[in-house]
Amino acid sequence: MKTINMNHAAITAKKLNNELANLKQKLEIISSLLIGLVGRDKEGEYRPEFVRNILKAVGEKTHFSFKNKKTFLSQMKKHG
Repeated sequence: MKTINMNHAAITAKKLNNELANLKQKLEIISSLLIGLVGRDKEGEYRPEFVRNILKAVGEKTHFSFKNKKTFLSQMKKHG
């Protein structure tokens, strides 16, 4: 009985791995499409690397915060 359960678990794990690989591939396609759509404006197209960097930066935690131009300028002077 244990052998049957282990085989079933192995098959289930393989199915999950295949589904995960399929989802990763779909996500890459969607990401590529999104970058292509976001990277266009009325003046032309942005470089795909630039768009990827900006989209990555949007998802990252911010290092600084400021409430007005004075605090912004003081942080810029400190950290360049």
